Amino acid sequence: MKDQIVEANAGKFRDPEVTAKGEPRAKVSLSDPQTLWFNTGTLCNIACLNCYIESSPENDALVYIRAAEVRDYLDQLEERRWGVREIGFTGGEPFMNPEMIEMARACLERGYEVLILTNAMRPMMRPRVQEGLRDLVETWGDRLTLRISVDHWKAARHDEERGAGSFAQTVAGMTWLRDIGARMAVAGRSLWGETEAEARLGYDAFYRQNSFAIDAFDPGETVLFPEMDTSVEVPEITTACWGILGKRPADVMCASSRMVVKRKGAERPVVMACTLLAYDPRFELGESLAEAEGEVALNHPHCAKFCVLGGASCSG
Repeated sequence: MKDQIVEANAGKFRDPEVTAKGEPRAKVSLSDPQTLWFNTGTLCNIACLNCYIESSPENDALVYIRAAEVRDYLDQLEERRWGVREIGFTGGEPFMNPEMIEMARACLERGYEVLILTNAMRPMMRPRVQEGLRDLVETWGDRLTLRISVDHWKAARHDEERGAGSFAQTVAGMTWLRDIGARMAVAGRSLWGETEAEARLGYDAFYRQNSFAIDAFDPGETVLFPEMDTSVEVPEITTACWGILGKRPADVMCASSRMVVKRKGAERPVVMACTLLAYDPRFELGESLAEAEGEVALNHPHCAKFCVLGGASCSG
């Protein structure tokens, strides 16, 4: 993946201050922090064909974060007065992490909304996890949301990405969540050339068929992510682009969120500028939230294609 990015965008995204043409590179300040993300670890029960973070049953480049470490960052949130409303958990598969329920509970107890991204497959369906989720839903209700990865509303296309039988397993997990009254959302992908309208109609039919209380036409409940094709050349974002595109720095994801990761072999977690760039050291901002308050240079193809031009956001 990294080699494809370099080849497609040779000469670009090198200098955090200027583009390849010598124009001032756009930067984004943390102007309205709304979400603090935790990567729970890159281990996953499956290996998807186009996983942006290359999660798999073998990839432990990012190791399991611990509940004590999450609590430390929650303390920092209060000290820094960021005003965050939501704590997000992504992976890998978050329910592979043995402390996932404890971490979610710690955040809910502090008054935050919690968003967990999951494939709703076997790790989530273990009896101990089910017991913990029931308790969280009964205690905090809609303050907890599980965003399920349903790459496509048709089983065959979803299984192209995630393996034969994965759609059926995910639907079984969603059915269980429905029956305990859990709030659900869905994350889909735009791999197959459908228009957004066609995709949303497809998801709507899927939800109706399964009695899932998810709005297919609400972008916050059914999130359709643009694909990050690393072999495609993308433009660099300059300071002039904001006016040309009719966008503001505050519209970009790094204006409102940060992500905490723990690298294999590291003593402590670090804070990243973006959920999409967990491996890129240029976007590592330090170990503390105080260090993570600085500007972020849009110095990566994903900054342009996914966030500025694609208009995507990982939060609800």
